[in-house]
Amino acid sequence: MRKSVSESYIQKNVCNYARKNGWIVFKFASPAQKGVPDCLFIKSGRVLFVEFKKPGARPTKLQAHTHEIMRGAGARVYVIDDVEEGKELFND
Repeated sequence: MRKSVSESYIQKNVCNYARKNGWIVFKFASPAQKGVPDCLFIKSGRVLFVEFKKPGARPTKLQAHTHEIMRGAGARVYVIDDVEEGKELFND
């Protein structure tokens, strides 16, 4: 039986990959607003927000609602539950 992959494992590996590929990476937190994505990535004028989840997990209702509001304002918001899928975001 394969050991379950944690959200923190996925986040750490994807963030390290992004940094190695020239992205600025910030852990994103907004104390006054719950449900915001976990991380913010910036490179060459591109700004991405990423919510990390363990494999198969989905955002909470509040997270999904917040992501839709952000997308409605033109933000690029992604939900990633796999390291390889996450790395694809940062391949130029």
